[in-house]
Amino acid sequence: MLSAESAAVVRATLPAVAGALDEITTRFYGAMFRDRPELLDGMFNRGNQASGAQRRALAGSIAGFATALLDDPDTRPDALLDRIAHKHAAVGVTDDQYTIVHKYLFAAIAEVLGDAVTPEVAAAWDEVYWLMAGALIGREARLYQDAGVEPGHIWRQWTVVGRRSETDDVVSFLLRPADGGPAPRARAGQYVSVRVRMADGVHQLRQYSLSSDPGGDVRRITVKRVAGTSGAPDGEVSNLLHDQVREGDELTLSAPFGDVFLDDRADATTPVVLVSAGIGGTPMTGMLAHLAALGSPRPVLVLHADRSPADHALRTETRELVGQLPGARAVFWYEQPGAEEPDAREGRMNLDGIEVPDDATVFLCGPLPFMRDVRGQLLRAGVPARRIRYEVFGPDLWLPSPAA
Repeated sequence: MLSAESAAVVRATLPAVAGALDEITTRFYGAMFRDRPELLDGMFNRGNQASGAQRRALAGSIAGFATALLDDPDTRPDALLDRIAHKHAAVGVTDDQYTIVHKYLFAAIAEVLGDAVTPEVAAAWDEVYWLMAGALIGREARLYQDAGVEPGHIWRQWTVVGRRSETDDVVSFLLRPADGGPAPRARAGQYVSVRVRMADGVHQLRQYSLSSDPGGDVRRITVKRVAGTSGAPDGEVSNLLHDQVREGDELTLSAPFGDVFLDDRADATTPVVLVSAGIGGTPMTGMLAHLAALGSPRPVLVLHADRSPADHALRTETRELVGQLPGARAVFWYEQPGAEEPDAREGRMNLDGIEVPDDATVFLCGPLPFMRDVRGQLLRAGVPARRIRYEVFGPDLWLPSPAA
């Protein structure tokens, strides 16, 4: 709970702080990595650092948390906190790192805002920071406990027991624990971090959704080769996995995390709508496979958009899984239709004529412009915002309000 005194100060200064957050976070990361370069080895995505995506995500989360506290000082924004906590646990964040972040973040705030940071202003924003940090520390501790790992010690070696090309730029890897032990519990829709050593010796990690039923000891990730656009470099980790990892190799994986997952009770009856575009279909395939493994009678609607049937990773498998579920059907959209899917619709996803059950839980994954557009369509169709769950690959640069 934010104190009344601090709430008044934060409300008065939020426009100035929010307006300067991009510069604040730029200086924050610059100073922290200058003094603590070890944090760049295996925790922070240097591609997102270079593009500014991580900086913008941090700024958005701070502003979002502060705004939520002001809207209702007695209530913390649980959805925002849960999402961040899962992302943090998936890279092994520990309690002591919040003190490091505090030091460099508040130094950057003082540097950018100068004399405007009075002792009262500093104390109020310090309260906001530690409310957010405390809530995240508690959540992350529970996530580590539930995963059966010590805080920060999330890594385990897995053997690649199969590799399959899905499309020209998408490859799936089948993985089994290298120590012969059981796989950790995972829920359909969750992801794992993959940690690899790059050519320059620096470790980098990326998150990949589990794209098969997570119920057994063999897990699957499906990786799209990321090609740089508009002057940005190619994706470091995806290209390494495509070019160098073969059957028999080992990969370092985290325990599974992610706050967007399917209710896996065998007796669940709520309709499920799986909406995706491009490689965003991977967690949806995992959910669909889990429903098929359960023999679920739930109504399931699969909606997917892609460039063409040839670009649609896991398309044939999706069709097969839909066929195994008595209450499932699928609708595909392609910008370049093909004979492989004669019933597909042409162009971008348009939900006109698609009936979404009022009580359905909707899962949404794909590029941000796609998700913004489709979420808007769903809301206009009468789907309550609280029933729309979304997953973002990479830093969360989209934080929709509960009612928007």
